[in-house]
Amino acid sequence: MVEAHMQAGQFLTLFIIAVALGLDAFSLGLGIGLKGIRLRDILKLGVVIALFHVLMPLAGIYTGQYVGGLLGDVATTAAGILLVLLGGHMIYSSLRGEAVQSFDHKSLWGLLVLSLSVSIDSFSVGITLGMFSANLWMTILLFGILGGLMSVSGLLLGRKVSGNLGEYGEAIGGGILFVFGILFIF
Repeated sequence: MVEAHMQAGQFLTLFIIAVALGLDAFSLGLGIGLKGIRLRDILKLGVVIALFHVLMPLAGIYTGQYVGGLLGDVATTAAGILLVLLGGHMIYSSLRGEAVQSFDHKSLWGLLVLSLSVSIDSFSVGITLGMFSANLWMTILLFGILGGLMSVSGLLLGRKVSGNLGEYGEAIGGGILFVFGILFIF
């Protein structure tokens, strides 16, 4: 029974983190969608972002497991500090209005750069999760599925809506990571 509660708690935590990281992809998708995008390009961009949301945390988890082994008991505090810094940076970037939407999503280079830009945070979070020995499969599946779905949702919504709704997604995601970091530290 205790094991089931721990698994449910880990799932919920990973789900919330995946949503927080996916908000960045949603924001980017919304911005690109507002400029106009074909359905085929939406699918292509969503799949590549989902793939990057699997690969980046996977690399981060393996790095985090190695670092966690080196740091020992200090790993939890270090992981919390990393999440606070990452969340703070996401909030700061959002407020400054930094965007990577000048790349052409139709070219291979632009597709890769855009996908990497919204997935790089997943690497840092993966390091943290590796220090905590999070469930590998649950992590990469949640991150990949939600990253892809949220990017496609943003692209589709952007096609339908106009305005600057996407500016707040990264700030909200950063806030969630910031709060988790504080919880891990204390």
